[in-house]
Amino acid sequence: MTRRVYQAVFLLSIVAFTFLFAKEIKGAANLFPHIDKVAHFGIFFVLAVIMDKAFKLPLYAQILLLAGYGASIEIMQDALPYRQASIGDFIADFAGAASYFLLRVIFTPRKKNPYD
Repeated sequence: MTRRVYQAVFLLSIVAFTFLFAKEIKGAANLFPHIDKVAHFGIFFVLAVIMDKAFKLPLYAQILLLAGYGASIEIMQDALPYRQASIGDFIADFAGAASYFLLRVIFTPRKKNPYD
């Protein structure tokens, strides 16, 4: 896929995930404890993958942008009467994004030094 396609997918993902974070979800908590943390982790892992392919930004900028989005989501949820903000959710957001970037750094082949 081209960078433009990834950018469109990223924009659609942000809109869809923001809607889901704002939506009242009933009954999901009964599946297993801390399912919301798993969902936050997974969503931010996916967002990190798409963002990395969509934009040519330094690693730290991508992490800061996703952390800012995670903080914004928690602020939004705190303002909604049927949702609540959670530091644990923010930590899960950050951990999801950071996990992708850590795996990318570990598994990306390093360029050989041309002077060796």
